[in-house]
Amino acid sequence: MSNKKATAGNNGEKDRSDCYVSLELTTSGGLVVNLTSKVKALFGDAIRTLALEILNHFEIKNAHLTIEDKGALPFVMAARIEAAIHQVIDSEKEYLPEMLQENMYSSTRDQHRISRLYLPGNTPSLMINAGIHKSNAIILDLEDAVAFSKKAEASYLVRNALRHLSFMGVERMVRINQVPAGLEDLRFIIPHNVNSIVVPKCESAAQIREVNERINLLQKGNKTKTVWLIPIVESALGVIKSFEIATAADNVVAVAIGLEDYTADIGINRTNEGRETLFARCQVINACKAAGIQALDSVFSDVDDAESLKTYVIESKSIGFDGIGCIHPRQLKTIHEYFAPDEREIEYAKKVLHAFNEASLKGLGVVSLGTKMIDAPVVRRAERTIALAISLGRVVENWMDTDHKLNAGS
Repeated sequence: MSNKKATAGNNGEKDRSDCYVSLELTTSGGLVVNLTSKVKALFGDAIRTLALEILNHFEIKNAHLTIEDKGALPFVMAARIEAAIHQVIDSEKEYLPEMLQENMYSSTRDQHRISRLYLPGNTPSLMINAGIHKSNAIILDLEDAVAFSKKAEASYLVRNALRHLSFMGVERMVRINQVPAGLEDLRFIIPHNVNSIVVPKCESAAQIREVNERINLLQKGNKTKTVWLIPIVESALGVIKSFEIATAADNVVAVAIGLEDYTADIGINRTNEGRETLFARCQVINACKAAGIQALDSVFSDVDDAESLKTYVIESKSIGFDGIGCIHPRQLKTIHEYFAPDEREIEYAKKVLHAFNEASLKGLGVVSLGTKMIDAPVVRRAERTIALAISLGRVVENWMDTDHKLNAGS
């Protein structure tokens, strides 16, 4: 037993869908649950039943538990109570909410990751309906978005969110803390059907191998699904070693760049124009393309500057990035609109694939479009363009029979 008193959760004026719990172990008197909640009349009995069930699960016989509820869902309240319990007793037990069957989906190596929406790992109100924003991925963030004093309890909340929240089929990512500290985060994540792990401030292939070793240990040799890795390079050393990182393991599917930390590392200010980071961004792009994986651009941190975001997205696409991070749902529309293929790109891709299709049906080994020869990489790029356009809701008329399409992932 390390402490006899503990607290967990948030109780600020603006905190919603959360609760604040205070737990004190006592020597007698049994279990006492004090509840403050606007919904006490309707749900007070259910909340007390849940609290007592958790306390009994950890074999606590005497304690005072105070809950200040601000609309917390059961999985949030359970995470907060468990986080407090683990501060006052030593136990390897876990109190796990039921896993939603709709969360048992996997993601694929080559699926689109145009947008990834960061969600602070200790703020349940931002998680609950995140799937409705239709980003390609959500990132439950245990690193920079969580205060150091809150990181331990955030781990329980993220674990429960993975099990109990529906994110409507989008890729479910978790950004762990920087290795080696982040290795301890994995025990809260790997058993709970996460799709991808985001590895921040990565500077070597060795860090990727450490993450994979811990994942394998947690999977206990029963590797039923692949957990993808997405390292973020955020320093001068990371940028220089980006190809080493990109090729560190077969489950690395993308490398992202983090420009806030990168510019701080090299001692400059980040600007909207981005000239000061062009070398680093191009270095990451070339490393990823050489490794055959996706290159993901940094977040654009000014959520109120839509026009500069548009410029940033257009440039990001033009230099070869496959996606961008975002810190607010309002950025998603711009990212999707300007990362999507335009009419000129769609029409050219259709011409390439029609030409390839006709040549294949005639048994021709050489394909040409006008004066240009069309080879397999050009065809694959064209098919990716069409697939991306369709996935982003663009209308692609007069499209060919899929039986004659080349597999873009081949």
